[in-house]
Amino acid sequence: MQPPQNLLKRKLQQSAVTLGLWVTLESPTITEIAATLGLDWVCIDAEHGHLDLKEIVDHIRAARQTATTVLVRIQEIEQGLIKRVLDIGAEGIIVPQVTGTADVEQAVRFAKYPPWGIRGVGGERATHWGLGLKSYTRSADRETLVIPLIETVAAARDIDNILAVAGVDAIFLGPADFSASSGFLGEWEGPGVAEQLLLIKDKARERGLACGVMATDVKNAVTRREQGFRMIGLGADTGLLIRALVEGMTALGEGPRSPEARG
Repeated sequence: MQPPQNLLKRKLQQSAVTLGLWVTLESPTITEIAATLGLDWVCIDAEHGHLDLKEIVDHIRAARQTATTVLVRIQEIEQGLIKRVLDIGAEGIIVPQVTGTADVEQAVRFAKYPPWGIRGVGGERATHWGLGLKSYTRSADRETLVIPLIETVAAARDIDNILAVAGVDAIFLGPADFSASSGFLGEWEGPGVAEQLLLIKDKARERGLACGVMATDVKNAVTRREQGFRMIGLGADTGLLIRALVEGMTALGEGPRSPEARG
């Protein structure tokens, strides 16, 4: 049984610009639509919000055997969690709360099989319930994506060492958290943050690694492509829905209504 290739990894290695969706809602139809549209990737958010493993696996199923790569943003760098999301079929992880090289090295160890790492061997979806045990385990270390989320000033200070960690396939930027750690809580890109993030992106590019970021709207997505980002999140499911509804309400002369307006 031939293990599947990670299509997103191949595209990033070829310096292609890839488009994705951030998934925060429980309905797997969201991921099914993303796959039907041909998006390169979806990221299932298990760090924030309410999604549990049963809902995550439903999203993974919805993209199974499509050209859309499923990533999971884990809630923390924890061995059991990383093992489980990879076992149920995620093709990579986005790693939050990175403060330095040690965090990234730990995430890689948890995501890789021995002798590289310490991921346990299971008979779940990833191995086709054991039917593809040998082929999957022999290719998984090569195919599984590990993408640190650079969202703290501490991570930025250690970015050269982070980018040098074997097993890092790309990095993704978190402007809001980076702004918070810079003293600008509640801002998407506080004073000076935009410039710092572009410097980080350039460092990644110099090492041949892709850098990703979420776009705030369509115009911003175009700007991010021009800036050299190769993983562009077109938005989160909730944000895109809100944006479309507000646009329609505004066009019809009705701005967003506050909860108090319901009486």
